[in-house]
Amino acid sequence: MVQPSSTPPPNPQQIQQFLSSVLSQRGPSALPYSEDTKWLIRQQLVSLISNYPSLEPKTATFTHNDGRSVNLLQADGTIPMPFQGVTYNIPIIIWLMESYPRYAPAVYVNPTRDMIIKRPHPHVSPSGLVSIPYLHNWIYPSSNLVDLVLHLSSAFSRDPPLYSQRRPNPNPSPSPSPNPSINSSMTSTYGQHPPPPGPRVAATAAAAGYPPSPYGRVQHPQHSQARPTSTDDAAEVYKRNAMNKLVEMVHGDIIGMRKAREVEMEGMFSAQAVLRRREEEINKGLKEMQDEKEALEQQLQVVLMNADVLDSWIRDNEGKIKNLGKKNNNVDVDEAIHCVDVLSKQVLDSTAADLAIEDVVYSLDKAVQDGVVPFDQYLRNVRLLSREQFFHRATASKVKEAQMQAQVANMAARISHFVS
Repeated sequence: MVQPSSTPPPNPQQIQQFLSSVLSQRGPSALPYSEDTKWLIRQQLVSLISNYPSLEPKTATFTHNDGRSVNLLQADGTIPMPFQGVTYNIPIIIWLMESYPRYAPAVYVNPTRDMIIKRPHPHVSPSGLVSIPYLHNWIYPSSNLVDLVLHLSSAFSRDPPLYSQRRPNPNPSPSPSPNPSINSSMTSTYGQHPPPPGPRVAATAAAAGYPPSPYGRVQHPQHSQARPTSTDDAAEVYKRNAMNKLVEMVHGDIIGMRKAREVEMEGMFSAQAVLRRREEEINKGLKEMQDEKEALEQQLQVVLMNADVLDSWIRDNEGKIKNLGKKNNNVDVDEAIHCVDVLSKQVLDSTAADLAIEDVVYSLDKAVQDGVVPFDQYLRNVRLLSREQFFHRATASKVKEAQMQAQVANMAARISHFVS
C-alpha cells in the first residue's frame, strides 16, 4: 500500500467559501452555469471533496474543439485505484461543463511526465478523455460526482489506464534509491500520491519495496539489450477481453433501451399535452354553460315576475272591461284608461303633449309649403312650440327614471321573496 504524504486535508469551510464565491459572481466573470442548478453543483462538489480529499475544486479555462474558451469549474487531483491488493492513485481532472449537472461532466486522465496512457484502452482515449458507461447513462439529478469517482475507480481497477516509464539514468548506481523520481512527479494540491509503478529494473523494484506493475511486466537491467521476461497470463487476457466485450454489449443494449424509452416518453409527453389542452377546453366550455345557465335562470325569474304583474293587472281590470262593454254607446276615451299612479299620469300627459306638438309642427310645415302661413310667423310659432315640447320631453324622461328606480326596487323585493 502506497502511503499518502503528510500534507493536511483541505478545509471544508474554505472549500465552501470558495465555491460560494465563484458561483455567486455576476457579470463577465460569472461562471456559465444555470442559476437554478448552482446550488446542486456546490452541494455535489462539497460532497466529492469530503469523500475524496485528494481532489481540489478549481476554476480554469477550458478550450472546446471549435476554439471557444470558457471559464469552468474542475476537480483536479487523484482518485484511488485498487489493483491486485494494492491501492494506487490515478491523476484525473473532472471538468464541469456548461450544461452540468443536466449532462455528464468531461473526465480526463492527467498523466505526469513519467507516466504513459495505455494504448489501446477500452475507457481512455490517447488524449486522456475517459468514457465509461456511467457517463453515457448520466441521469439528472440522481447522478453525482461521488458515484462517478466510484465507477471510475472500479473501471480503472479492472484495467489500469496508466503505467510509468523508466527515465534514462546517465549515472547508474548499484544500489537504487528507495524513492524513485516518479513518486515526486505526481502531485496534487492537497498531497503527493505515487502513481502505479510501471516497468522497472527488477533489482530496483525489489530493493525499493514497491508493488509490482499492474500489467505484470518487469524488465531486467539493460546490460546489453532490454527484453521482456514475463507476459500476461493467456487465461487472464482472455477473461479480461471477454469482460470488456460483455460490458460493451450490455452498454449497447442499455443505450438502445434508453433511446426506446426516450421515444416512448416523448410520445407520452405529447399525449399528455393534448389531454391537458382538451381538459382546458372542456373546463372552459363547462364554465360557459354554467354562466349561460345562470343567465337563463335570471331571465326566467324576470319573466315570471312580469307574468305575475300582468296577471294582477288583468284581475284588477276585468270588471272595468265588463262595465266598458255595457256603456259601449257612450265611451269616453279619456276615461277608458286609468293610470295606476301619479308618475304614470305625468308620463301619459307629457307624451300626449309631445305628440300633439309634433302634429302641429307638421301642419305648420305643410302650411308654409302651401303659402298659407307667412314664413316669419311660422318661425315664431315653431320656436314657441319647440320650447314647450322640450319641457314635456324632459319631464317624461325624469318621470321614466323615477319609474325605473321604483321598478328595480320592486324586482329586488320580489327576488328576495322568491329566494326565501
